[in-house]
Amino acid sequence: MEMEQEKMTMNKELSSDAAAYCCSACHGDETWSYNHPIRGRAKSRSLSASPALGSTKEFRRTRSLHGPCPVTTFGPKACVLQNPQTIMHIQDPASQRLTWNKSPKSVLVIKKMRDASLLQPFKELCTHLMEENNMIVYVEKKVLEDPAIASDESFGAVKKKFCTFREDYDDISNQIDFIICLGGDGTLLYASSLFQGSVPPVMAFHLGSLGFLTPFSFENFQSQVTQVIEGNAAVVLRSRLKVRVVKELRGKKTAVHNGLGENGSRAAGLDMDVGKQAMQYQVLNEVVIDRGPSSYLSNVDVYLDGHLITTVQGDGVIVSTPTGSTAYAAAAGASMIHPNVPAIMITPICPHSLSFRPIVVPAGVELKIMLSPEARNTAWVSFDGRKRQEIRHGDRSSLPHATRSPPSACGTP
Repeated sequence: MEMEQEKMTMNKELSSDAAAYCCSACHGDETWSYNHPIRGRAKSRSLSASPALGSTKEFRRTRSLHGPCPVTTFGPKACVLQNPQTIMHIQDPASQRLTWNKSPKSVLVIKKMRDASLLQPFKELCTHLMEENNMIVYVEKKVLEDPAIASDESFGAVKKKFCTFREDYDDISNQIDFIICLGGDGTLLYASSLFQGSVPPVMAFHLGSLGFLTPFSFENFQSQVTQVIEGNAAVVLRSRLKVRVVKELRGKKTAVHNGLGENGSRAAGLDMDVGKQAMQYQVLNEVVIDRGPSSYLSNVDVYLDGHLITTVQGDGVIVSTPTGSTAYAAAAGASMIHPNVPAIMITPICPHSLSFRPIVVPAGVELKIMLSPEARNTAWVSFDGRKRQEIRHGDRSSLPHATRSPPSACGTP
């Protein structure tokens, strides 16, 4: 299994004598330094060793081997506001501001399913977005099939204005300007799974059981939504893992509908030259490889940059982002990692060993996980708890390299 952590955005500032940096969403292509294979400024100071005050020596900001190049766009219209200061300094990634190059016109509202307590907030929010902000509101088709909503005659005028879609069938990635989630962390994870490429800004209201990723309170949602639409909001940038699963074709043809594979992967494809099937997923929390229904311990090999670093013998292994370090990995005994730290955590699940502990690796390495030749049974892999499938001998899951991109740009109040 090949896994790759997608990079989240980190800001790039300009100095008075620096080459201009242009946001690809707002101003066209980015400016590149031709002297060095990096993006951004022609002259800038080092992140780790800036010169003392009064020094005239200039330090060039370099891109380290395991420091993935950041992305600064979210969806078709949003990007990170560039710092207008002419003095070079390192901005706290948690304090980056959202800006729009065009006024947002469409919003995706995702509601936690099978929760009657969210019906009234959902109705109030959608009515406000349509009538007060003149927004185009997208909702999932199954949300409107809820009997409580379908039978509400007072909500009928608003229902007729909805744009609907179906997961794994309709591609709305280029039609959504920002996302509003009503629920808990699971709702935000579901929103992330709908966008396998660039993810629009996500505004998550805490209306569920867990709220690590949902900072907004619904009590004064009108003013908070208005601030986000006006671009007056901070963004917290979260990493995702880009996971590539390569399977042997064992005499079974895979049906492909609308660019989607057997498990709903938006980036599924067949490599007929080598007789393998490749699928790609983006996950916000973690990839879990476990023993499934087998009574035997799982036995998987973990490779780092092509080198075997360990064989996990136990119930399985978790490969998580810093965001996912507060989820299943924390329950398995791992430490919590701040979301701004570019890292990947490898956590064994009940290892049959006295020495195997969670490992933190840089977010620029290549990880590959596959069944050990000595494994007596298959393993199962899941992506943020979804798309669960079996991994057999000859199959592999890999992260070609770890990156930080805008998988889930969570707004903060």
